[in-house]
Amino acid sequence: MHYKNQLTEKMPSFSSFVLALLFLLFSFPTTSFAQSQLSRISKVERSDGKGVVIRYHLDAAVDHYKLVQPAPDLVQMILRGDIDTTNIDLPEPGEKVEQVMLYKLDDGFGVDIYLNQDMYFKANAYPDQNGKHLLVGLTETTKEELIPYTQQFMALNWFEDEQMLPEDFTESEVPTVFTSSTPEIPSSFTNVKDKLKFDTIVIDPGHGGHDPGNLGYKRRAEEKDVVLKIAKKLGNYIEEGIPGVKVIYTREDDRYVALEERGRIANRAEADLFISIHADAYTSSRVYGSSVFFLGLHRSEKNFEVMKEENQLYADEVMADLTEEDLIVYELAHSGNIATSERFAYMVEDQLKNRAQRKSRGVKQMGLVVLYQATMPAILVEAGFLTNPAEQRYLESDWGQSLIASAIYRAVKQYKAEQDASLSTNNTASANE
Repeated sequence: MHYKNQLTEKMPSFSSFVLALLFLLFSFPTTSFAQSQLSRISKVERSDGKGVVIRYHLDAAVDHYKLVQPAPDLVQMILRGDIDTTNIDLPEPGEKVEQVMLYKLDDGFGVDIYLNQDMYFKANAYPDQNGKHLLVGLTETTKEELIPYTQQFMALNWFEDEQMLPEDFTESEVPTVFTSSTPEIPSSFTNVKDKLKFDTIVIDPGHGGHDPGNLGYKRRAEEKDVVLKIAKKLGNYIEEGIPGVKVIYTREDDRYVALEERGRIANRAEADLFISIHADAYTSSRVYGSSVFFLGLHRSEKNFEVMKEENQLYADEVMADLTEEDLIVYELAHSGNIATSERFAYMVEDQLKNRAQRKSRGVKQMGLVVLYQATMPAILVEAGFLTNPAEQRYLESDWGQSLIASAIYRAVKQYKAEQDASLSTNNTASANE
């Protein structure tokens, strides 16, 4: 507008106005949107035999790229820009790189690179010397080095909007714990302190034995197998990452354990936390996301009916023996546990959203028999919907199970840190009285 005013003051005629307008149009830089042609993605063994190089064959540099490795067997990339992938040639499955998949985004493409689960490669990306091609270097490393490295990344979710989910879609920071030295506590407090300290967790893989749980999309999966693998991964993370905490499973193999017995196992173990792991089912294959439940009165009849439908294969059994009076009595007797369960449930939900990049379906309060018998803080995690083809692949994959387990583990570590800090504060106050 500054240039236009200057010109029209000097040349008030119509022709002058046209000239001024042309001057405006051509005086400011315009943004060029050059299209890049991605004709091929190839892979070749490194000359030293210690890895693989993946090449994106582009005829023009992309506007921006980013690489993350949220799990040992998954590398993800974002390619930003106007990219044409018509008739693209993708690499054949191989021993080290099992599959490469592309997903169209609003401003580019997402790429998933699936690696062999039994091999360990650290990934990095850089432009080729010609300035156009992109290279992904996969360098051999050890499991001990790779797993901590992947913890810094969060998985990228290409389909946050339900409407973007295709029917055939085949779909990471530890909270800082601040500690301080604890003053010496008189021996009279030792037994109480030992009893109160957080040292036992019971993990409950849902279903088992003759009860497979839901069977997933086109009956291609069994819930009991998926949740057992997630539970084992979670237990391993806890045992390796939280010294002094014992993990007990309600089942460690394919056997049936009655719902009422699962909570009693936790009671006999004097557990400090009870975590039941399940996978959802629904009549529509497009529904997806994770939920976290804690025990209590369902908030409305509508919520209760939705819960029964989403968990159609076992909801009746879960709810059968509980009356509203049962739940009222439980809430009166265990109000502290319910409040703590709710707090922990939100920790798990937060980690599932931010660590595992799961769509959250919320934290919900329901009358679940499997939680009713437990006399400690207890939650039930619905990791995702096996009836959704995308989530089925995610939940059956090693990296998907690792991300779910890692998210719950982070919440456990955060929860334990809070409990330890609270116990330390209480002990200090008692010792000073």
